[in-house]
Amino acid sequence: MKKVIDDERLMVKICDMYYNQDLNQKVISAQLGLSRPTVSRIISNGKERGIVKIIIDNLEGTDYVELEREIENLYGLREVIVVDTKKDIEDQKNEIGRAAAQYLERVVKDGNIVGVSMGTTLGYIARHVVGNATKNITFVPLIGGMGHLRMELHSNYIVEDLAKVFGGEFMLMHAPARVSGKQIKEELLKEDGISKIIRMGDKLDVALVGIGVPNSTSAIMATGYYDRVEMNKMREKHVAGDICMQFYDINGSTTPFKIDNNVVGIEIKKLRRVPHSIGVACGIEKVDAIKGAINGKYINTLVTDVESARKLIEEE
Repeated sequence: MKKVIDDERLMVKICDMYYNQDLNQKVISAQLGLSRPTVSRIISNGKERGIVKIIIDNLEGTDYVELEREIENLYGLREVIVVDTKKDIEDQKNEIGRAAAQYLERVVKDGNIVGVSMGTTLGYIARHVVGNATKNITFVPLIGGMGHLRMELHSNYIVEDLAKVFGGEFMLMHAPARVSGKQIKEELLKEDGISKIIRMGDKLDVALVGIGVPNSTSAIMATGYYDRVEMNKMREKHVAGDICMQFYDINGSTTPFKIDNNVVGIEIKKLRRVPHSIGVACGIEKVDAIKGAINGKYINTLVTDVESARKLIEEE
């Protein structure tokens, strides 16, 4: 597995923070989830490799450091990771998945609890974790993980994959993501196995969430939980996006959509308390959904593509 101190993208980012932004090592270590000795070693490596001269050289794959910093400052995010925009959707999701995997390997620590939602892009992350990280980590679904269609998109499937590549443990939520009524939802939430996972949502160290939009290619339609008629109704209510199948508007408010929330999972407001709440999304059609997630404070870290990143700046 590639060592953190040899991560060229991270090296450039930290050198930029230290020399150009005048942030001290204590602030950098707290912001990036690294120890101060590690930050110091990375800065020293930057000097030894000639990255730090009069200016900071951007290496291949680190072309967007200034763009990342601009979005971080503009939206008050903990960290932003920007990757190239690809024409092929498969290539794009692989690119996003690789960046998200590298970030997870950096911030996840022994003993952490990692919550995971559902979605197509999240399914690409496990394949890019390099080697066996072998950490004492527990992965838990943030939303019911059972269904009849596209099982690879469900949270249970994704947490199991991540646990295997990290050498950690996982728990499964034996319930559908959405049920037909509130009474059924309330009864399911009383079940011991389900309620235990929901309570773990109060102890998350890291959350990994996909950001969805109400269109024909969304994961919530692909898994059969919503149909076109329901999606049209959501758009009429000016929905911006969803996390864990819970809808919000451009301001991040879930209030207009409470009547539609028969989701078996954690309330997304709990994500506001998670130290590393990572939103993963690509495609300019998701820009409003990303903005809503940021405005609702459901994410404090963003992994996205360069076209979406530039659109975020233009619209703000």
